[in-house]
Amino acid sequence: MEKIRIRIVSESGNIPSYESVNASGCDLKAFISEDVTLMPGERKLIPTGLYVELPVGIEAQIRARSGLAIKHGITMINGIGTVDSDYRGEWKVPLVNLSNDPFTIHNGDRIAQAVFARYEVCEFVLSDNINETERGAGGFGHSGV
Repeated sequence: MEKIRIRIVSESGNIPSYESVNASGCDLKAFISEDVTLMPGERKLIPTGLYVELPVGIEAQIRARSGLAIKHGITMINGIGTVDSDYRGEWKVPLVNLSNDPFTIHNGDRIAQAVFARYEVCEFVLSDNINETERGAGGFGHSGV
C-alpha cells in the first residue's frame, strides 16, 4: 500500500501513531498544560499541538475513540470532524462527556483518531428533474428491520 507523505509540526514532539499494523486510524493525543476535567454533559475543545499540511485531494476525518466512548461516555460533539487540505491551524478535538461521571483528560492521553481519505470536488448542474430509481424517495427505514 502506498503511503501518503504528510508534513506536520508538533508542539509536543509527538506525532500521530498507528497502534496496530493494519489500523486505519492514527491516534491523536491531548497537548495540555494542565489536566482538563469534563463534567457530565460538558463539552470542551482539546488541543493536540499539531499543525498539518494535507495534500490537495486528501481530507482528515477526526473520529472518537471507541474505547473512550463505550467505557467512559467520551465522544466527539460533532460525530466526525473534517480537516480540509487548506486548513493550517492547530488541530483541536471537540469532546463531550455523555456519562454521569466526571472524566479527566491528562497531557498525552489519546483522545481521538484521524483517518485520511481521498475526496472529489463536484460541479453542480441545475436541472428541472433527476432520474428515477426503484428506491425513489424511500428514506430512513424504508427497507424494513
